[in-house]
Amino acid sequence: MPGAHLAAAKAALIQAQENYSAQVGTLFPVVTGNFSAVRQRFSPNQFGGSSTGPIGSRIFNLFNTNVSVAYTLDVFGGLRRQIEAAGALVDNQQFELEAAFLTLSSNIVTTAITLASLKAQRDATHDLIKSQQNSLVLVKKQFELGGISKADVFLQENQLAQTQASLPPIEQGISENLHALSVLIGELPREQDLPVFDLNHLHLPTNIPLSCPSAFVRQRPDIRAAEALLHSASAQIGVATANMFPQITLNALYGQQSQTLSRLFKASNNIWTLGAAAAQPIFSGGTLTAQRRMAIAAYEQAAAQYKQTVLQAFQNVADTLRALQHDAQLLKAQRMAEITAQDSLNITRQQFRLGGINYLNLLIAERLYQQARISRIQAQAARYTDTAALFQALGGGWWNRCRLDNDPLLRANVRGYSPRCFGQS
Repeated sequence: MPGAHLAAAKAALIQAQENYSAQVGTLFPVVTGNFSAVRQRFSPNQFGGSSTGPIGSRIFNLFNTNVSVAYTLDVFGGLRRQIEAAGALVDNQQFELEAAFLTLSSNIVTTAITLASLKAQRDATHDLIKSQQNSLVLVKKQFELGGISKADVFLQENQLAQTQASLPPIEQGISENLHALSVLIGELPREQDLPVFDLNHLHLPTNIPLSCPSAFVRQRPDIRAAEALLHSASAQIGVATANMFPQITLNALYGQQSQTLSRLFKASNNIWTLGAAAAQPIFSGGTLTAQRRMAIAAYEQAAAQYKQTVLQAFQNVADTLRALQHDAQLLKAQRMAEITAQDSLNITRQQFRLGGINYLNLLIAERLYQQARISRIQAQAARYTDTAALFQALGGGWWNRCRLDNDPLLRANVRGYSPRCFGQS
C-alpha cells in the first residue's frame, strides 16, 4: 500500500473495528468451562475433632469440573451506548482512512502537474537559449561589420549566460518532484522509469463550477470524521449516566465434583448454582457525577471542533472556487500576453536584421517573450492544480464509497466501508 500514512490509517481502522467487535460481545453471556484437581491434607480440628479422633484420612483428592455462565443485564443501556461509541469511532477511522487516501491522491496529482509545468518551463528555456545563441551569432557578425559596438556583444552574451543559469534550478525542481512522486507511490526515490507528464496533454473538465451545493461539502472526510467523534462523545454521556444506576448480573454454574476421577461424572456428584446480583452505587465521593460532567464537557468540545471543521471546510471550498475563477481570467490574459510578446519579438528580429532598430530593443523583446511564456505555463499549471484542489476540497471520491465485501482484513466487521473502495484491492 503506497504511503506510510495510508498504511497507518488502515491499521487504525482495523483496530477500531476489532474494538467494536469486542464491545458487541459484552451483550452476550460469558460462558466459562472449568476443571480442577486438588490433593489436600487437612486438620480434623477445623471440623471440631482432634488429631486422635475418629475422623478419617487427613489426605484426600478433589476433582471438580463445571460450566459457569455470567450475564449482565443492560437494563439502563450502558453497554449499548458503549457499543454505539465504539461504532462511531469505527466510522471516524474509516473517514480518516478516506482522508489519507484523498490527500495522497491529491499530492500525486499536484506533483504530476508541477513536474509537467517544470518540464514545460525547461523546454521554453531551451528554446530561448537556442534563440539567444542565434541572436549572438548575428550580433557578432554585425560587430565584425562595424554595425554595433562590442558592448552590445557583451550584453547579448550576458543575457545568454543568465538564461542558461536559470536551467539548473528548474532541473533541481524536476529531480525533487520525481523523488517526491516515487515516495508517494511507495517506492524509493528515483528519476528513471516514471511516467512522463506533458502540460499540453492534461485536460480540465468541460465545465468547472463556480458554486456548489453545501451538501457536497458535508461529504468531506474531515467533516464526517468530526461528526463521528461528536456521535461517540454523545454516546459516552449515556455510558456515564448508566453507570449511576444499578448493575444487575445473573450467574449460573453446573458441574460435577468427586474425590475420585473415576466417579466424577456419577449422578450423585452433580452440583449446580443459580444466582443474581445487583449493585447500586451509594457513595463514590462524587466520582460518577464528575465522570458524567466530564463526558458532557467532552461532547461540548467535540461539538465546537465539529463546527470549526465545517467552517474551515466552507472557507477552503470558497477559496478554491474563487481561485478557479481568477485562474481562468489570469490564464486568458497570460495567453494573450504571450501571443503579443511573440508577435512583437518576430517583428523586432526582422527590424534588427534590417538595421531598423538597435540591439537593446531586441534584447527587451526577447526578455518580455521569455517572461510571458513562463508566466503562461505557470498560470496553466496553477489552474490544473486548483482544479485538483477543488476535487480535494469537496471530498472527491466519496461517491465511490461502498459497503464491506472482499477485504479479508475488514470483512469480519459489519460497520464502516472497505478501503478497497479507495484503490486498495
